[in-house]
Amino acid sequence: MVTVPGAIPSPNIWHHTATYEVENHAVDPTRVIERTMESLAPWAGRTVLDLGCGTGFHLPRWASSAAQVYGVEPHADLLAIAARRTRRLANVSLLSGTAQAIPLPDASVDVMQARWAYFFGPGCEPGLAELDRVMRRGGTAFVIDNDATRSTFGAWFRRGYPTVDPLAVERFWSGRGWTRTPLDISWSFDSREDLEAVVRIEFAADVAEAILRDWTPAHGLEVDYAVNLWHRTW
Repeated sequence: MVTVPGAIPSPNIWHHTATYEVENHAVDPTRVIERTMESLAPWAGRTVLDLGCGTGFHLPRWASSAAQVYGVEPHADLLAIAARRTRRLANVSLLSGTAQAIPLPDASVDVMQARWAYFFGPGCEPGLAELDRVMRRGGTAFVIDNDATRSTFGAWFRRGYPTVDPLAVERFWSGRGWTRTPLDISWSFDSREDLEAVVRIEFAADVAEAILRDWTPAHGLEVDYAVNLWHRTW
């Protein structure tokens, strides 16, 4: 595993890449997040930055209409997978870097996405300063994070991460001029085995097993899931 200085380890995709790919396919299958983002800041013909792009799962979607897409990721192995995924996409460039040190020029980005990556509220101020530098006037940045105040997944998240105060996180973003759009999505799995594997990479072992005992096979393969889509325009 090779990472750039300042990288903050991810507890899931860094260590369970194949299972995280299953999760990428399972989360938001009807693309509620993506459609809402596009309604707020269309990226056709513009420059898009996927910050913390991981294995590049979303890059082909941006590339289908954007003029230029940059994927920035600190984990070399994930970046190599992203390179294979996008090797035929001439308008995609992959860069090793972090949110605190984005390897792009000033005022070079029209639309930025950070999906469950780095920007989790207090402590992410260095990354916010970098957004101030790289975003163009009229550009829009999006941060997608869990809404722990509601939904089945939100209850699981509160159980797994009791020190996270969702109201403090909301105050952090709103106090910095970001707007919250609450969204209802889902985890939708092909099998119970996939659901169990993903739960086990998202939560500590004891919490995961308690969740899976409660979420019996009778509950099915779809879990209701609430997220916050935060956005700000420069």
